[in-house]
Amino acid sequence: MPDTIAAIATGAVRSAIGVLRLSGDEAIKIASSVFRAYSGKPLHEYKSRRLVYGELVSKDGGVLDVCLATISRAPNTYTGEDTAEFHCHGSPTVLAAGLKALFEAGARQALPGEFTKRAFLNGRLDLTQAEAVIDLIDAETEAAAKNAACHLKGSVSQKVSRIYDALIDISAHFHAVIDYPDEDIEPFQKAQFEETLELSAFELEKLIRSFERGRVLREGVKSAIVGRPNAGKSSLLNALLGYERAIVTPIPGTTRDTIEEKLTLGGVLLRLIDTAGIRKTEDEVEKIGVERAIEAAREAELVIAVFDGSEELTGEDMEAINAAGSAKRSIAVVNKSDLPQKIDLSKIRSSFRSVCVVSALDRTGLEKLDSIVREMFEGDRPETAGEIITSARQAEAISRAHASIAAALSALKEGFTPDAVLSEAESGVAALGELLGKTVRSDVTDRIFSRFCVGK
Repeated sequence: MPDTIAAIATGAVRSAIGVLRLSGDEAIKIASSVFRAYSGKPLHEYKSRRLVYGELVSKDGGVLDVCLATISRAPNTYTGEDTAEFHCHGSPTVLAAGLKALFEAGARQALPGEFTKRAFLNGRLDLTQAEAVIDLIDAETEAAAKNAACHLKGSVSQKVSRIYDALIDISAHFHAVIDYPDEDIEPFQKAQFEETLELSAFELEKLIRSFERGRVLREGVKSAIVGRPNAGKSSLLNALLGYERAIVTPIPGTTRDTIEEKLTLGGVLLRLIDTAGIRKTEDEVEKIGVERAIEAAREAELVIAVFDGSEELTGEDMEAINAAGSAKRSIAVVNKSDLPQKIDLSKIRSSFRSVCVVSALDRTGLEKLDSIVREMFEGDRPETAGEIITSARQAEAISRAHASIAAALSALKEGFTPDAVLSEAESGVAALGELLGKTVRSDVTDRIFSRFCVGK
């Protein structure tokens, strides 16, 4: 690419270190023009990947920062181009001044994701690996980060590439037979082709099945806290978050609308909604809140029903039990264990497989709740990281490839003419090519890289 891009690669807040990054044909030349090494040796004369101590300077030679600089030469860089970085003090003002100096020396502002896009266009990453970069940046749990890191290493692309190459081999053989019928070409190895197609279909089907787990890993589990007024729903939310997010008062009906927060519990990302207390009311505003609470429970994948352990079960508690019954997963949390207990736990246990006794006030019992959630979602986790597809684009392409391979296999087994098998095999190749970025349209790649921050 003819132009050289530059950007601040770290956040726009004060920090210990801030990084300026360049990539392009003129990256090393531009970096050398704004840096004075204390050794007296020009930056461009240093070997790749060596940290050099010196001064970042403006166009007029004024010192902007005392920092470290490093250069790397193509093609063995992240982008596949010459690159340079300045590791500065993390002042937004200093970084902005340094970026201005780079622009004045000939660089231009990088677009969102342009460094990674160049890595993709220059063959340093395929498209699944490029998408893994933004997934890794956006990861909100350790499991999500591990899965994205394995994708970045190529766990998906390597598996898909093997299938892609196998389909190419099959297509090439069928083409040879169809295009050159009079030539002495090795006959079809039907059993071998069947085995290859069956194995390919099996591997792709596993990836397709992982997508629902991937959605949960990336977006979190939609969860709702329900219960009657003053059972301690908002107190539980605050205890889990570790700060006072929801207003808590002794007055029933304090929470009148839903409050949503993300938190990690049991290693699972929960999109947790605190709802209004479920009860009959004449207050029009509170009535809307109760309706939203029931709706939230109906739509949730996990419902946490909270009960006041210091009081006996009421009709309103039974309504909360009914609301929790519609969810795929539910947990009963018996709150206020710090007070004398009056609740009949046998009635709770008859309605819930998982029951946890806590005190949101004292924050006791939360470890048990953590372990219940961990165990509840254990079966949804892969044996090893990197086995989960999190991208809808990838899932759609894999589904098309799987359908084509299944059709090719069926045609082969039923003795159809070679062109029928070839047509389906080539459709599978096209779908996997889109997945890896070998044949993807520019508007698709533009949309993917627009999700990135500037500087990555």
